[in-house]
Amino acid sequence: MADDGILDVDLLAFERGDDRARGAVVDGVRRSLATGFLYTTSDLPPDLLDTAYGMLARFFALAPEQKQRFSVPGASGQTGYTGPLVETAAHSAVADWKEMLNWSLPLAPDHPLRRRYPTFYPEQQLPEAVVPGITEVLERFHRAIADLQRRVLRVIALGLGLDGLFFDAIVQDAPTLTRALRYPPMATAPLGGHQWAAAHADINLITALPRASAPGLEVLVDGVWRQACPPEGRVILNSGLMLERLSNGLIPAGWHRVVAAPGACEERYSVVQFCHARPGTSLAPLSSCISPDHPQRWAGITAAEALEEVLWQINLLDRHS
Repeated sequence: MADDGILDVDLLAFERGDDRARGAVVDGVRRSLATGFLYTTSDLPPDLLDTAYGMLARFFALAPEQKQRFSVPGASGQTGYTGPLVETAAHSAVADWKEMLNWSLPLAPDHPLRRRYPTFYPEQQLPEAVVPGITEVLERFHRAIADLQRRVLRVIALGLGLDGLFFDAIVQDAPTLTRALRYPPMATAPLGGHQWAAAHADINLITALPRASAPGLEVLVDGVWRQACPPEGRVILNSGLMLERLSNGLIPAGWHRVVAAPGACEERYSVVQFCHARPGTSLAPLSSCISPDHPQRWAGITAAEALEEVLWQINLLDRHS
């Protein structure tokens, strides 16, 4: 266990090991997610992450007016560029000091999910015109992280007493979103108590974060804010509010924030992916997570309803539509 109270589990050992090794990983994931977080080994190609970060740094270094060309009005932060001081954590009075580039994999224009839920499946907007080749790299990166998260969900399913493939259909063609973030130096932030990212829990099932360019991620474990300290080469994963509902609270959402060290002058880059459920998925607690000692905590709402509510709370949903 790391000093921050989060377990380091070996996804690859689960996939390649015997029944004993698989059982140990399932147990480790279950115990670590009681904190809302876990670290895991992965087979993400390091050169892919390096290439993606290099291209993203080129984009974020552009002048503000150039970056704004890739904003998409009405996209609710589901694609394209979002500038600083827009996204605001649900329980915060001030906006975050960060800028973002968001993308997912495009669905066919006539796909039924895209027709029914246009907010979650907008036409994708990436800055190919100013960073040639970035679309192919970021889409490849998205697929690699999505595959990792799908495999982690198989371990989580077993820990909840479900079939290992339970979540596969739930995440198929879901509006899973990858987000690159640049946190500017805090010395350049306007007055008003802004943080890089105020305390929040993610709405989705799970979130994956490969290595960031600098420290700053803090996690709430046992009521104490701790600096996340993943071992070298590991991916951080946290549980979201959708998984908290489905598990009837057995897996709590992981609360976290991003805070610059006092007096720090550096900027910070990270790339995260939010693994979503298909919009029509019912988030009613699963029967395997309900018992006389642990009665049902929530009624069933759809993933679409939950996501729309949170997008509205954090100031990304278009309030004029």
